Amino acid sequence: MRLENKTVIITGASSGIGAAAAQLFANEGAKLVLGARRSELLEKVTDDICGQGGEAVFLAGDVEDGPYAAELVLLAETRFGRLDGAFNNAGTTGDMGSIPDMADDNWHKVISVNLNSGFHAAKHQIPAMQKHGGGSIVFTSSFVGHTIGLPGMGAYAAAKGGLIGLTQVLAVEHGTDKIRVNALLPGGTRTQMAGDDPGTHDWISGLHALKRMADPSEIAQAALFLISDQASFVTGSAMIVDGGNSINKT
Repeated sequence: MRLENKTVIITGASSGIGAAAAQLFANEGAKLVLGARRSELLEKVTDDICGQGGEAVFLAGDVEDGPYAAELVLLAETRFGRLDGAFNNAGTTGDMGSIPDMADDNWHKVISVNLNSGFHAAKHQIPAMQKHGGGSIVFTSSFVGHTIGLPGMGAYAAAKGGLIGLTQVLAVEHGTDKIRVNALLPGGTRTQMAGDDPGTHDWISGLHALKRMADPSEIAQAALFLISDQASFVTGSAMIVDGGNSINKT
C-alpha cells in the first residue's frame, strides 16, 4: 500500500493514463480527487473505484482555468483533510501542422492546456502541501520537445518542454519544503490521443526500441513510483518512460 493515507489529485482522469493511474493509486491505498472535462466518464471511473472499496471523489472542469485548480485542492482538503500528491496529467496535442501554417488559436490552446495548467496547478497545490510538511507533484510532459522533435508538433513540443523547465524551478524552490516535483515523459501509449487506426499504431510502434506502444497501466506504474515515497530522493527529474523511442534509430 504505497500510497496509504495519502490524498492525491489526478487530472485527465476520465480515460487513458489518468484513468489507469486512478485505479492503480486507489489499489495502493490513496484517497483520490479526480478531475477531467468529461463528467460522465469521470463519474464512471470514480464509481468503479468506490465500488471496489476505494475512496474517490470527482470534479469536472477545465485545467486551463485557475479557479478549477483551486477547487480541486479545496475538495481534497474538505473531503480528506489534506493534499499529499498530484499527478497533473491532462493534455492535448491540438491540431498538428507547421508553425507558418498554424492558427494562432491552436497555438494558444495547446500552450494553455499543457503548460498554463501546470502553473495553475502548482500555484494552488504547493501551499496545500506546505501545510502538512511536504508532498509530491508529477507533470506529464513528453519526449517530444525534450529528446526529439516531430514534424507538426511545434506547439506541443514548446508546451511540454516548458513543463520540464517549470518542474526544475519548482523542485529547487520547494525542496526545503519537502515537496518533490518531477516530470514524466511517456512514449507512444494506446490512448484516445493516439487514435485507433492500426496503421498509425504500427508506425508509432516502429519508432520505439521495444517496437510496441505502451499500455496506459505501464505509464501509471511510473507515475506511482514518482508520487510514492519510493522516489524520496528524486526531484527535478525528467523521467523518460518511452520504450526506447528517444534512442531508437532503426
